[in-house]
Amino acid sequence: MTDTTCHMSISLDGFVAGPDQRLDQPLGRRGGELHTWHMPGADVGEVDRTAAGWLMRPRGAYVMGQNMFGPPSTERPDDWTGWWGDEPPYHAPVFVLSHTAHDPIELDGGTTFHFVTDGFDAAYARAVEAAGDAGVDIAGGASTVRQALAAGVVDELTLDVAPVLLGSGERIFEDGAESFDFEPVEVLHSPLTTHIRYRRRA
Repeated sequence: MTDTTCHMSISLDGFVAGPDQRLDQPLGRRGGELHTWHMPGADVGEVDRTAAGWLMRPRGAYVMGQNMFGPPSTERPDDWTGWWGDEPPYHAPVFVLSHTAHDPIELDGGTTFHFVTDGFDAAYARAVEAAGDAGVDIAGGASTVRQALAAGVVDELTLDVAPVLLGSGERIFEDGAESFDFEPVEVLHSPLTTHIRYRRRA
């Protein structure tokens, strides 16, 4: 059975992106502060390199929301192919939740973005089929992760808790959310971030 993972950086007050996400600040105001532990040039140690290995491990397919793929469609250049340039880091099929149909975008390194207009369940089913035994990752953003958690499909959830307070932005855990049905199986700590790897309870 396909193992489904999700790996998100999060602030102390529960935000995975800052407010006012747009083309020139894709993570919102101060959202980049959540990711210093794996950014080029950061003074990272062995702990953060280990967690970055978790984040970048190959998966058979990915699911992401349209805001993870790019800014609102009204702000995108006509030739927009994502935030990552000609060779995105996925190297596998990526199923993008979208309000509008779009032809697949095939890029270097094996990444093809497929646009799914009939909801999370349809995108996830296509990802599972494409991944085979190689596993699916829920790549973000916040709304897509919430849908995956509500659907009960996430087997492993990793949270990188940064010592940052954003005050507002995008949350993956909302008021009134269902109980957190995971248990920690590994915790790593560095001056930049605490990395907590959870597995769904049996």
